[in-house]
Amino acid sequence: MNTLIELYDERAIENVLAADMFRPQRIIYLCPTEVAQNREHQNAIRDFFRRRGWEPELLFMEASSYKVDRIVRQLLTISEKYPDCAMDVTGGSDAELFAAGMFAAQANVAAFTYSRRKNRFYNISGAEFADNIPCDLSYCVEDFFLMAGGTLLPGRVDNATLKRYLNDIDPFFDCFLRHRRDWTNIITHMQRVSPAEYGQVPPMFIRGNYVVKGERGGRISVKEDALREFERIGFIRNLNIVSGESVSFRFRDANTRAWLRDVGSVLELYVYKACLDAHIFDDIISSAVVRWNEVLGHGSIINEIDVMATMGVLPLFISCKVSDIKTEALNELAILRDRFGGKGAKAAIVSTERCNAACRHRAAQLGITVIDRDELEKGALVHRLKVIMKVEES
Repeated sequence: MNTLIELYDERAIENVLAADMFRPQRIIYLCPTEVAQNREHQNAIRDFFRRRGWEPELLFMEASSYKVDRIVRQLLTISEKYPDCAMDVTGGSDAELFAAGMFAAQANVAAFTYSRRKNRFYNISGAEFADNIPCDLSYCVEDFFLMAGGTLLPGRVDNATLKRYLNDIDPFFDCFLRHRRDWTNIITHMQRVSPAEYGQVPPMFIRGNYVVKGERGGRISVKEDALREFERIGFIRNLNIVSGESVSFRFRDANTRAWLRDVGSVLELYVYKACLDAHIFDDIISSAVVRWNEVLGHGSIINEIDVMATMGVLPLFISCKVSDIKTEALNELAILRDRFGGKGAKAAIVSTERCNAACRHRAAQLGITVIDRDELEKGALVHRLKVIMKVEES
């Protein structure tokens, strides 16, 4: 096979997986008008293949998604020009798949498909090269964004340095569990005594009031036990508390300063480490910020995925909440999973609160796994991640 015919699919991975697996010289996409006339969509695929180390010839042919006869005629024209062609019938519209079946029977062209569930390619007709072949490809987080026309941007976390802090994460999360009810006030006090004025970086040495202003005119006092625990686990040093008057200390470094000034960082770090401890993922990123290019004609949109991991060609999107789970959070997570992961991609939402029945029902409707406080307190997170990725049974 030197020429691969692809039925363009809105799920990006369907447009690149077979090509990346079998590496033809030429790929012909039957695609809708908005893709056939949009260089950005086309360049996203080119850039993806280039990143993967090869540069096939790409042809984009405008095709109707519903006119079966017209699609069959286009396919016949392609097969006459490229008699060495084969067709991937994994993606595409129902009409395109119906037309592809008619074409394959009429022109005796090789056809194959890919099963996400079994992670294998299967020969449908005359495609012996794809006969029960396991997919051994492996994609990183950035690959999934790139194939879908997105760009991975720097997030709130420097992932290159996170592994230096692995021994700190569990003690930090244990501290959170002991002070969970007061956590928002603890972090708010940290923010008040270490202000970043006019966009400047907060100082490393802190001297502040024992009592500070909270939200809506309230007052927040130092949680002395929490600060002493932060000192015990090495996140702050030289702690000095004058009860009722002042507090002073020094942050260990810029990273611990950032984590102690952000309510949700403790959970994101814990989930990131759990992904590492599972020993099943090829790539893991905390705070994966993605820019979508030209979304519905409204320019670019930026979203953040708290933790994202990949196993082979299967991505996992994780949202972390140190609060109750809202419907909006579930909907956003499902949109990001579908946009950048496609069919079969996994999604989970991890919350430090208990999840109610209505929330679990909505999550189930969207195909999102819920992991709540009960499982976190039992230390079951690593096991649950393995169950999601189907390497362990529940």
